[in-house]
Amino acid sequence: MKNTIILIFFCFVLPFTFADLRDGFYSLTCPKAETIVHEVVQRRFNQDRSIVAAFLRMHFHDCFVRGCDASILIDPTSTRTSEKNAGPNRTVRGYDVIDEAKTLLEQECPSTVSCADIITLATRDAVALAGGIRYSVPTGRRDGLLSDPSQVNLPAPSLSVSRALQFFTAKGLTLEDMVTLLGGHTVGFAHCSVFQNRLSSFKGTLDPTMDPDLDAKLVQICGSLNKPPKGDPLVFLDQNSPFKFDSEFYDQMLRKRGVLHIDQELALDPLSKDMVANFAADGNSFQQKFANAMIKMGNIGVLVGSEGEIRKNCREFNFPL
Repeated sequence: MKNTIILIFFCFVLPFTFADLRDGFYSLTCPKAETIVHEVVQRRFNQDRSIVAAFLRMHFHDCFVRGCDASILIDPTSTRTSEKNAGPNRTVRGYDVIDEAKTLLEQECPSTVSCADIITLATRDAVALAGGIRYSVPTGRRDGLLSDPSQVNLPAPSLSVSRALQFFTAKGLTLEDMVTLLGGHTVGFAHCSVFQNRLSSFKGTLDPTMDPDLDAKLVQICGSLNKPPKGDPLVFLDQNSPFKFDSEFYDQMLRKRGVLHIDQELALDPLSKDMVANFAADGNSFQQKFANAMIKMGNIGVLVGSEGEIRKNCREFNFPL
């Protein structure tokens, strides 16, 4: 997953409990924890609404490697690499926001709130600020003790639906979870280099799965083989409402206005096309299922109890080797 009027929807469902994760985990040990994270995210969102996409990507890239253990936050050193060295993670951003939240939480309640929970809470809050559903997040994750770039194996945007699904089912997620989570691209963006092989100016012919008007627009931004653009420009994945967390993404896919191959394939593949049509027609259903899928993803490979540690600094282990 290679950066207005705000509407906040509330999720009226029974509290979720996974393993030793639970709603209100810090209610006694650090009662201001969720408020502190929210205020930090709010300040950044007020300055940069693209932070929503950044957190969604960070959370996904963290959970899909060793599980949701904040291993993506570890900095490499002169003697040790980390997940940040892996190709897919070199453009992940938002680390400074996590740092700010962690610093304030350490002042409020030292060695109590994990970096893994901060990522989860920050992502939830960012989605809500952009107009998405406000859902309860079970907490109690602990931070991992390993960050290995060789373990970073994430689904590429060029995959087919069935091939991408293998990555999700390996993590205990379903086809519906995958189609729902990819809906997070409604606030996403990608560099031209990620999808330019779909453009007529690079492949020589018009991609029949892409709307010609979209192709023409993207060619203007991304150039051609003979005349590439300076740098590597960014393009919104939802051309209609790129900063609003809504179901417009799915409507765009039905109109063949998907920028990424995997996004467009969702609306074309028999496995997923009915789900795309349903989400395009029912935004409330998408919001509800997105919340449930995010909670489910946030339970992948979590460390709880006495496992792992609670880092004092999210960028380094408490007792580095």
